[in-house]
Amino acid sequence: MIDTQGQEDSVEAAGETNGLGVSSRRAKLQARKVTIYYWLARAARPFLAVDEIDLDVLEGEFVAIVGPSGCGKTTLLNAIDGLQKITSGTLTLNGQSIEKPGPDRAMVFQQASLLPWRTVLGNVTYGLDLRGTMSRNAAKARARELIELVGLNGFEEHYPTELSGGMQQRVNLARALAVDPDVLLLDEPFAALDAQTREFMQEELLRVWAAAAKTALFITHDIKEAIYLADRVVVFTARPGRIKETVTIDLARPRKLQIKREPNFLAYEDRIWASIEEEVKAATSSQRAVSEK
Repeated sequence: MIDTQGQEDSVEAAGETNGLGVSSRRAKLQARKVTIYYWLARAARPFLAVDEIDLDVLEGEFVAIVGPSGCGKTTLLNAIDGLQKITSGTLTLNGQSIEKPGPDRAMVFQQASLLPWRTVLGNVTYGLDLRGTMSRNAAKARARELIELVGLNGFEEHYPTELSGGMQQRVNLARALAVDPDVLLLDEPFAALDAQTREFMQEELLRVWAAAAKTALFITHDIKEAIYLADRVVVFTARPGRIKETVTIDLARPRKLQIKREPNFLAYEDRIWASIEEEVKAATSSQRAVSEK
């Protein structure tokens, strides 16, 4: 069943879908009326990228955000990571205002961006080395556990150039998990992979996410990917980004890739595609009207 009743109802449904009462799952991440403007220097004017976003992400929940290109998805994610200042509204994690990057959040970017002079083990321990809260031996032990978790046993002493794209993203994920963040932020981490590898990495991500028991917020242009991974899919409008609807994904976990061929899955895909297509057509029509003036 598709839920498009808004943020409050979808939060409740997310708790029910997972067999948990609402009281047992608190909102870990909250956005209230979050608005973000950019300053366009060449045009000498502000540009509205994100407009009054209200969003709750529950503890242990996997939420995906989809929408037309340029709708502000990554801008919001950067703000949650503390890399982008918001213009107005509030962003909180565990009830504390987000003002800057912190160890309670870890970002997995589109590109693995591994340090080429460090081995797999060295890359996974990098964040721990910077924080200096663990002994060298403890950091290595933690890294080895995560390398095993992401399926890279035996590759600890390999360098990034010796790894495939999918393997590099596994290292990227292990590096993010190493610092034990409260929230895992993922910005299209599989976009650069070939189609087959991307499918397998989606399945692997669900396995790792379940084992690590993390709260996750995932940005993607791939609607099938969003439905397969998420408890809820948040659909953004065309620029400026607003929440158009929230769709609760009532598909049992654990999920195998074959679920993408089931009727319920395809119904979710049709619904979300139609919603985004509506936004793209409206934006195109508006742009055409402006250009014709």
